[in-house]
Amino acid sequence: MRKWLLGGLGLLLLLCGGGVAAVVWLVSGTAVDTVGKVAFDRPLKIPPLAPSTVGADGTRVFDLTAQPGASDLGHGANTRTWGYNGSYLGPTLRAARGERVAVNVHNRLNEPTTVHWHGMHLPAKVDGGPHHPIPPGSDYQAAWTVDQPAATLWYHPHPSDRTERQVYRGLAGLFILDDDQQPAGLPHEYGVDDVPVVVQDKGFDGDQLSMSDRFGSDVGILGDELLVNGTPGPFLDVRTTLVRLRLLNASTARVYDFTMSDGRPLTMIGTDGGLLAAPYSTDHVRLSVGERAEVVVAMRPGERVELRSRATGLGRFHGGRDSFDVLQLRAAGDLKAGTLPEKLADIQRLDPKQAAQRRTFTFQGRDINDDGMDMDRVDAVVVKDTTEVWNVANGHGTPHSFHIHDVQFQVLSVDGAAPPPELGGWKDTLFLEPGRRYSVIAAFADYADPTTAYMFHCHVLRHEDEGMMGQFVVVEREGDKPRLGHN
Repeated sequence: MRKWLLGGLGLLLLLCGGGVAAVVWLVSGTAVDTVGKVAFDRPLKIPPLAPSTVGADGTRVFDLTAQPGASDLGHGANTRTWGYNGSYLGPTLRAARGERVAVNVHNRLNEPTTVHWHGMHLPAKVDGGPHHPIPPGSDYQAAWTVDQPAATLWYHPHPSDRTERQVYRGLAGLFILDDDQQPAGLPHEYGVDDVPVVVQDKGFDGDQLSMSDRFGSDVGILGDELLVNGTPGPFLDVRTTLVRLRLLNASTARVYDFTMSDGRPLTMIGTDGGLLAAPYSTDHVRLSVGERAEVVVAMRPGERVELRSRATGLGRFHGGRDSFDVLQLRAAGDLKAGTLPEKLADIQRLDPKQAAQRRTFTFQGRDINDDGMDMDRVDAVVVKDTTEVWNVANGHGTPHSFHIHDVQFQVLSVDGAAPPPELGGWKDTLFLEPGRRYSVIAAFADYADPTTAYMFHCHVLRHEDEGMMGQFVVVEREGDKPRLGHN
């Protein structure tokens, strides 16, 4: 339908006169290209580590306040934004495996919100999906015990119909998990050689954020400027030969393909759910909306080099021709030397032969298996302490990003073939390229609640808001029935 509409519009412009330029634009278009044009004149902001208290029972308690504010995003100091505990983005929460954590969330916005703990294994009631909105002026506490490997997770809103605009305005932050299994040698000093890199694209109308769509786009907002940790044109002073970048695609629609300006390798050490089995050297790292990757860049004294995002090839209407300078790394004259370990983590492979269920989900239009989101419908009933294989496909030409709540999964195959090394670790979000099929396996452990659903959905936030979501409920035993709305 979109192709017919575009074709009809082009013909209409042509018939109305002055249509030659319009038709040329429709056919060729102009890509965004900031490579070599970024001043890199601002030091990279490092999100502060969120303060916490530890109660008598050992619970680590954080406080997050969602609030409006004004920020300098490169267009003056009066850009209206939203943030947690500040005007834009939020602090980095940090906790260790085995800790009991509680987060007190205070909504000081003028509309309902939630906080979803993206990538976290936790009970459905505190997952932060659209089922439990926090009204304006209200408070809410989420509490759970951390029980998963060290990883780079994040948090963001997940309310019905409002996720895109709330994330775009600035509501997002990292949640870093630690454990006692991390090998010696990995860069680990937060903000020094272990650096959060939260990448977002923005458009501006004067000094204010613009939420206008690119003509012909069906993925949502595609901005023509980048922010890293809320910083335009950022540079990072580097004091070590190895610098660890925790990359997060916190945009609402854009796919990035990160590479270094001089072609040097990026050493991938981790994905969404934790460390890989061993370091993997590559010339690029592609991240769709919501995905994370931990990479290590090797530096030499006195040099400067840029992290870039090259064209993805997804097509003009999906931002596939756009390229950006992202972040400049500036090495000091003397650098502290480091060496990466050869082994990173033991990853226990899940066995598809032991799968209790195999399900198929096809993403197309704004539907999953031809159904839009229905808060009263359960799309899958999963039995606790079982594994399942999910076959997930993109059935048309628009890119999607598949995310499942509560669990980390392993990729079994891509179009029937073995997955590439960058998909060899734990994942909770997966780029669904147009026309491709993926098979993933997940273990659903610990938490059963027939009254509350978890979500799976497209993480292109416009698609999510327009109903490209489904629900699954975890029950104790085979034959148990979900009872949504009974909690």
